[in-house]
Amino acid sequence: MNAITKFMKSLWRKFHLTQIMVLAVSVIVLAGLGFIVFFMKSADVETLKRGLSQSTVLYDANGDKASKLSANRSDSVPIGKMPEHLQEAVISIEDHRFYEHNGFDLKGIGRAFFKNTFTSSVQGGSTITQQLTKNALLSPEQTYKRKVEELFLAIEIEKVYKKKEILEMYLNTIYFGSGSWGVQNASKKYFGKSASELTLSESAMLAGIIKAPSVLDPYKNLEKATARRNLVLDQMAKYGYITSEEAENAKNKQTVLDDTSGDPLKGKYPYYADAVINEAINRFGLTQNDLLTKGYEIYTAMDQGVQAGLEDVYEKDWLFPDSVNGDPSQSAAVLVNPKTGGVMAVVGKRGEHVFRGFNYATQSKIEPGSTLKPLVVYTPALEEGYTPDSMLKDEPQDFGGYTPENYGGTYRGEVTMNKALEKSLNLPAVWLLNEIGISKGLDALERFGIPAEKVDRELGIALGGGMVVSPLQLAQAYTTFPNSGVRKDSFFIQKIIGPEGEVKPKWTPEETQVTTKEVSNEINAMLLNVVKHGSGKKAKVSGVELAGKTGSTQVPAGGSGTKDQWFVGYTPDVVGTVWIGVENADQENHLAKNSSDGAVPLFKEIMQEIMPELEGTSFDVESIEEEKKKEEEKDWFDKAVDKWNELF
Repeated sequence: MNAITKFMKSLWRKFHLTQIMVLAVSVIVLAGLGFIVFFMKSADVETLKRGLSQSTVLYDANGDKASKLSANRSDSVPIGKMPEHLQEAVISIEDHRFYEHNGFDLKGIGRAFFKNTFTSSVQGGSTITQQLTKNALLSPEQTYKRKVEELFLAIEIEKVYKKKEILEMYLNTIYFGSGSWGVQNASKKYFGKSASELTLSESAMLAGIIKAPSVLDPYKNLEKATARRNLVLDQMAKYGYITSEEAENAKNKQTVLDDTSGDPLKGKYPYYADAVINEAINRFGLTQNDLLTKGYEIYTAMDQGVQAGLEDVYEKDWLFPDSVNGDPSQSAAVLVNPKTGGVMAVVGKRGEHVFRGFNYATQSKIEPGSTLKPLVVYTPALEEGYTPDSMLKDEPQDFGGYTPENYGGTYRGEVTMNKALEKSLNLPAVWLLNEIGISKGLDALERFGIPAEKVDRELGIALGGGMVVSPLQLAQAYTTFPNSGVRKDSFFIQKIIGPEGEVKPKWTPEETQVTTKEVSNEINAMLLNVVKHGSGKKAKVSGVELAGKTGSTQVPAGGSGTKDQWFVGYTPDVVGTVWIGVENADQENHLAKNSSDGAVPLFKEIMQEIMPELEGTSFDVESIEEEKKKEEEKDWFDKAVDKWNELF
């Protein structure tokens, strides 16, 4: 009895967890509802072939076409130019009854159901038509309602299109891994040839990849990809497409990989395009497949002149320092419009672009060094009543076991706030944060859009210690200063127009009143001085009013080398962040100099390149030096008047 009970429980568990069974029941119960879905979606089915051939167009901030996102539909292959053995390989492994069913395969569903219930294997029941439906017309959500929609849409597709047309659309849109959409791109990616030239062995390998593109990618796991290829060949022999001898001969063929595909998007401004895809997915709820196939119109904040100029600078390798052992440094830059928060331009890394690869400008989390001082120390101090002329202590001190040092080991005893910021001195910043209280510094960081709730409440935060940010986060925070104390949320996308109208975002960019106009003006005046006379003077560009702040971090474990170089610079028209660094920096592998000799001159090169694209407006504040000069002139005049009065 116990054995029977265990068997029944095991049977029920598998029965209960089997999605195919639930799907079958859903088809019966919801048949009436399904026909409603069928009619609702028929318009999509009618335009399926046209929709699959459309690229998504990116427009710049002026509404001009800037780039395209596509799965290279222009490289689609007519079914007549696809080898018969390629078509047969895909049908054999994915849907061997493709030419017999009308969109969904009841035999396949039943067979999968019983195998899932009575064995430990997991079988799928989707036909090629259903897979096309899922990829082209439906969202990727895993719900039973969507599964029912998939079934009825597959039936409708079979009514509208011939089998060869369905197979052609499927093979030109399916994902084959390594950024390759469609069989033509996959052929070039893996074998360096057109799909029309594929051999039987190569066709079988491509057909095998479809099931799990990442796991079966031959560049990553040739052994698994080869085993899957051999299974496809066995299936082809089983269903009579090839002989057993042909299958064995194909199995003995050595796989020669050759990548001639290039970038899968082949579009302009690839780093900006990547960021747009990420934002469209996260903020608008679209999928990558939607964006590559369904012909959206995406209006962005890009300035094409600025973007092109930034990319040109990043092509000049001599501008970037190498590490001490001769390895190239890594770098990223982002430029934001402070009036709107729109990202004007971005480059995510040095070197070859990888489709949706890691973007240091938007996705990295790096210690910001002294670029944090104006945010966490000097802004809240000015709010508390300090002024740029306030005297700060500049001498070695012990803050409860924390003993920061100035770069170079030089101390002045006392300095003004302006001078401390101009020279990026560490001791005065730590002393001042200690005076106003860490809580006020952390509160300011939150207002600047840099979350600080998980940060240790230690004074080292005055120097950026314990914090991590991306270049984009830092640029967004600094939009506060040229924008009269108001921070603008950064964004890439202004709006998206889809086949059915405008796509509503999950959230929209907002603005935050971080501080007063008076405080931001005082920060502007001091940071103008940083570029004129201080640590950022190598960023000075003739005819441009540029404010900015440097930052550097040291290698871990008390090392003396530089790990990261930062510079945040801005005018009333643009806020930019540049980062240069060494991944996994240590005592043997780091940058030799600080930001003044790397990130700062790089920023100057960027500004010189993009200057013609900017309005060239000026700050409505004067530098500290100019204010002092006017005060001295006023004092001289007042004294002269007094002297005149004494004489006469």
